[in-house]
Amino acid sequence: MAKILLKYKEAVVQEIILEKELTTIGRKPDNDIIIDNQAVSGHHARIKMEGDEVSLEDLNSLNGTYVNSQKVSKTELFNDDIVLIGVHTLHVYSDKQRVVDKKSFAVRGRSMDETMVIAPDDKKKIITAADKSIPEPLGGFLVLEGSTEQREYELKERVSAIGKEDGSAIKMKGFFAPKLAALINRRKEGYFITPSGGKELRVNGKAIDRRYDLKDGDIVEVGNLKLQFYLKE
Repeated sequence: MAKILLKYKEAVVQEIILEKELTTIGRKPDNDIIIDNQAVSGHHARIKMEGDEVSLEDLNSLNGTYVNSQKVSKTELFNDDIVLIGVHTLHVYSDKQRVVDKKSFAVRGRSMDETMVIAPDDKKKIITAADKSIPEPLGGFLVLEGSTEQREYELKERVSAIGKEDGSAIKMKGFFAPKLAALINRRKEGYFITPSGGKELRVNGKAIDRRYDLKDGDIVEVGNLKLQFYLKE
C-alpha cells in the first residue's frame, strides 16, 4: 500500500492513502489534494496508480513539480521520495525502492521523461511566489478559555497551525492535545480555517468538517481551547 504525507514546514497537513487510479493535486477545490498557495497552479499535478507502480505527472504547472530536487514532467515515484510543489512537500511511502546509479550520481527509477536539476534561481522564484506578503487583512485570536502560552495571537503568516506540534502558531497543551488540530490560511480575501488530525473543530457552536471562512467575532473551539477571531481595521 502506498501513501502520501502532505507537509508544510514539517507539520503534517494531510495523510493520503493512494487507492484511486488518479489522484489530482492543485489549488482548486475539485482536486483530491488541495494546496491553497499562490505558487501552486489550479490543476498542478497528478499521481497515477498502475498495479504496484506509482507515477507522478506535472500538468504544465506554472512553477513546476520537483522530485528529490529534480524538476520533472513525468516520473515513477518510490519509497522516501520527496515531491516539492510550491512550498509544500509530499513524502512518499511505498514498498518500491529507488535505485541510485553511483557512477553518474543520477537518481534512476523507471523514469518516463528526462529530468532537470532545479536551479537555485528557480527555487527562489517558487519561494518568492508562495510567500508574497499580504498587506491586508490582519487578524488573530483572543484566548477565551484553555491553557496556551499567550492570551492573544496575531496571525501574520500565510499558513498558521493550531496544535501541540513544535512550530504551531497557537500551541496547545495537555497529554491528549493533537499534534495538529487545525490550519488557518491568510489570503487577500480574508482568513479561513480547516480542521486537521481528526480533532473536532467547532465554530460558533457548530461542528466544522471542511474549510470555513472566518468572520470578525467568530468563536472557535478545538480541544480545550476556546478562541475568538478578530480582524483589525
